[in-house]
Amino acid sequence: MITTGVTGQQWRASVTPWGAIQPWGGTAALNWYVAADDRWHAPADEPTVRQQRVEGTAVVETRLRVPSGDVVQRVYSVADAGGLTIVEVENESTMPVAVAFDRRDLLTERQIADVPIEGIDLPEAAFVLPLGHRAVLRVAIVHGSQRSGPMPSALSTSTQVVRGWLALTERASRFVLPDGERGATLADAITAERCELALGSIPHADDDPVGFSLALDELVRMGEQPEHWIPELVDAVQKIGPIPGWGADVALNAAGRVLTVAGERRGQRDLERIIAARTLAERPNEPPPGVRSVAWLETQLAQRGALLPYGIPSSWLGQSIDVYGVPSGDRSAVSFAIRWHGERPAVLWEQTGDQIELTAPCVAPDWSTTEVNGESLWPAPAAEHSECV
Repeated sequence: MITTGVTGQQWRASVTPWGAIQPWGGTAALNWYVAADDRWHAPADEPTVRQQRVEGTAVVETRLRVPSGDVVQRVYSVADAGGLTIVEVENESTMPVAVAFDRRDLLTERQIADVPIEGIDLPEAAFVLPLGHRAVLRVAIVHGSQRSGPMPSALSTSTQVVRGWLALTERASRFVLPDGERGATLADAITAERCELALGSIPHADDDPVGFSLALDELVRMGEQPEHWIPELVDAVQKIGPIPGWGADVALNAAGRVLTVAGERRGQRDLERIIAARTLAERPNEPPPGVRSVAWLETQLAQRGALLPYGIPSSWLGQSIDVYGVPSGDRSAVSFAIRWHGERPAVLWEQTGDQIELTAPCVAPDWSTTEVNGESLWPAPAAEHSECV
C-alpha cells in the first residue's frame, strides 16, 4: 500500500489498491463507492480498478471503470489548515454519477444532505453526493481530529502537491531517461521510494542495516539533518562490514556520504578501513527491490568519476539522457546530458562539490576531464558493443 501524509507531521495513512484510506493508529478507514447508470460500484470488489502514483509521487490516482467511462479518485495530503488528506473525485464518464463515503466526520465543499442510500448496504454514517459529467468534488480528513465542517478555501491542488513532492525528491538526484531498459519506469519507482522514506518508511538498522544506510543517505540528500541518526548509522556500519555483496558495498559508500555531511571525521576514517578490507562485488543485472534500486540505477549512470560505467543500453542509443546530481564521491556529484550528433553521443557535464577526474571507460576510453563543466563528442558506439560487462 501507499503511504500518505505530510512531512514534518505525525499523521499517516495507507491508501489501499482500491483507493480506501486507512489511517494509522486505529481510526476507521474511509471507503468510497460510485453509483453509475447500471448499479453501485464498490472499488474494493471491481476488477476494472487501476491505480498509479502521479509521476511516482505520494499523490495516488485510482480509476474505476463504469459503463460510460472512468470515475477518477485522487488522494493527497496537504499541510494547509494544520494538515488534511484530500479525496478528490472527478467524473470523466459521459453520464452523471453519485459518490458515497462511509464516514461523516469529513470536511466537505457542499453541505451533506440526509438522502437515503438505496441499492447498497453502507454504514449508517454514510452519505452521498451527486457528481455531474466532468465535475469534481472534494472531501477531506482532518489530521489528528475527527470532525466535520466546510472545506477551507484556497487549498493546494493535487498538481501543486505533485510539484512539491518532485521538488523534494529531486534534491537527491533526478533522471530523464528513455523508456527502454526500465529507465523511465525505474525513475518513477525511485521517486516513489523517496516519498515513502520521507514519510517515515525507513528500514530498521538492526533488521536491515544495508537498507537503513541507503535510506539515510537518501534522506540526507533530500535535506534531512543527519546528526541524530549517527549513533544508529555507526552501529549499522559495523554490521554491514562482514556482509558480502554489492548491496553492502553501496551501503558503505552511502554511509560515507552521510558521515561527511555530519562532519564525522573519525567515523569516516573507520569506514575507510572497513571498505579497504573488502573485495568489491559485481552489480546485479536486475534492479533489487526497495531503496537498493536507487543505488542500482545511479551506479549505472555514474560510479565515482566514471560516467555510464556499464555502457549505454542498446535501447537508449540515439535517445536523450539527462542525469542530475548523481554522487561521484563523498563530497561531489555530477550532472550530465547525452545528445546525439548522428551516431555519435555528445556529453555535456557539470560537477558540484569537490572537483574530480571524470572518465567514460566503457563508452569513450580515451576521454577524461577534470573541468567543472564542458562538453565533448564521444565516439559512435557499435550497437552490439554499446554495453560493457
